Amino acid sequence: MADTQKLSEVEHIKAASNFLRGTIKESLANTITGAIAPDDTQLIKFHGSYQQTDRELESERKRQKLEPLYSFMIRVRVPGGVATPDQWQRMDALSDAYGSGALKLTTRQTFQLHGVLKRDLRATIQAFNEVLLDSIAGCGDVNRNVMCIANPHESALHKEVHAVAAAISAHLTPRTTAYWDLWLDGEKQYSSLVNDGEKEDFEPIYGPTYLPRKFKIALAIPPQNDADIFSNDIALTAIAENGVLQGFNVAIGGGMGMTFGMPETYPRLAETIGFVPVEQVIDVCEKVVTIQRDWGNRENRKLSRLKYTIDRVGLPAFLEELRLRLGYNLEDARPYHFTSSGDSFGWSKGEDGREHLALFVEGGRVKDLPGMELKTALREIASFHTGEFRLTGNQNLVIANIEAKHRPRVQQILEDRGAWAQTQQQTALRLSSLACVALNTCSLAFAEAERYLPHLLNRLDQVIQANGLTDDGILIRMTGCPNGCARPYLGEIGLVGRSLGRYNLYLGADHAGERLNKLHKEMLDEDGILQELTPLLEAYAAQREPNERFGDFVIREGHVQATTHGQNFHN
Repeated sequence: MADTQKLSEVEHIKAASNFLRGTIKESLANTITGAIAPDDTQLIKFHGSYQQTDRELESERKRQKLEPLYSFMIRVRVPGGVATPDQWQRMDALSDAYGSGALKLTTRQTFQLHGVLKRDLRATIQAFNEVLLDSIAGCGDVNRNVMCIANPHESALHKEVHAVAAAISAHLTPRTTAYWDLWLDGEKQYSSLVNDGEKEDFEPIYGPTYLPRKFKIALAIPPQNDADIFSNDIALTAIAENGVLQGFNVAIGGGMGMTFGMPETYPRLAETIGFVPVEQVIDVCEKVVTIQRDWGNRENRKLSRLKYTIDRVGLPAFLEELRLRLGYNLEDARPYHFTSSGDSFGWSKGEDGREHLALFVEGGRVKDLPGMELKTALREIASFHTGEFRLTGNQNLVIANIEAKHRPRVQQILEDRGAWAQTQQQTALRLSSLACVALNTCSLAFAEAERYLPHLLNRLDQVIQANGLTDDGILIRMTGCPNGCARPYLGEIGLVGRSLGRYNLYLGADHAGERLNKLHKEMLDEDGILQELTPLLEAYAAQREPNERFGDFVIREGHVQATTHGQNFHN
């Protein structure tokens, strides 16, 4: 840990928080303002919530001498993205009762509720805890929601790998009792959290100041990499023989965020360091977390992720410390092959004969629109569905393990509500798109993303269709800032907001999520984006080699150089 005199402000807040309590209780009781105390805005993240404002109303409210319109986003943990129909129905109802009316599916396979007022926070959190969901560690300097492949085809193997994801999530859940005390009236039975023994404030893994920054873990089963695992601090690739899970290749040091004007910050992909059998994977994850706890930068939060720790001390030194803490060596990594990081849409049948349906959810926003009542359709399906709802890492949804007798009814509901066309009548480019929330509620956003990308895709689709690329799934990602929530640096086309209506264009990522892209042009407006991409897409359609992906094509043609490591991302 850094010298006490050099610790960042957030480190001091955590140290004085009494295991994440701070003055949140008092802030919630203060009816004079819709906000909470400044220090509590940092602590409430550990409870799964961010304080936000509607930035589009700020000037008008200031003119009327009103405080900003404060509200809260709540991010619910859904380990591996698997939710029950009861949980889906509860989150759907809460989005109407206390939220904005839309249910947000995130790029980390979780639910988000937006627009929750301070006075409704406790009621909302209590309501989803009643169906065994929770929001502790949804945000904050801890391990966040553990991702797992949503691919429905690997039925038996998916069940095993998802169980590992859930076990990792439980093991790395903070042990503080503050969550129960603040939100659940001390009633632990309402929560799905794992906390051994009696109620006590003790963090055996994290310690009283938790981690220097957020920490992320994801698991995948080759050949699908729909969780984009290498963008995580720990990436676990499932290795199976004859359909039986043997263990995982372990990779460490991934992360998407960077800061404009700071070349010492960069996105980075996790590096594979070895293989571990299933029974050792939790131990390895814990030890990597504790090294980051002890060695991570607590002075400058922009340089505090695990990726910077590894590059600062060197991978050999990190691995030696890992060996000492484990008491054993990792085995050599085993062969694997990823082919795609996207989702496969439509109906499919699993190994056990059950049906699965993967639906496109643009921007991850589940809502009703004129002629396309997706939210209502899914509510109706949840009322009789006996399988699961699997949230994907690409903001989409798999209705999984559908009974054969229910397939016609599911299909009819989607058609009647106009929601079937949402998946069936789109270009593969649109189906492969990701966007972060950005404006109007994210305080970090410089530009639009979720609200704007569909409009840009309307124009790009014309180019795609004119060049016979309708079925080519080119990965396109857009964010409103460089922090990378929608993983723009893993887009074959990446657009990162610089200012309102202006974006940096990145090209050349690998379609399977194993190579970062690189900056191609800066500060483009909409026409500039079209002027750059149109000739590239035309050339790709005419000159690509058999089975060549767009990201590979632009590198082969010399439009950008391949990014081999995060530290040469800016070169």
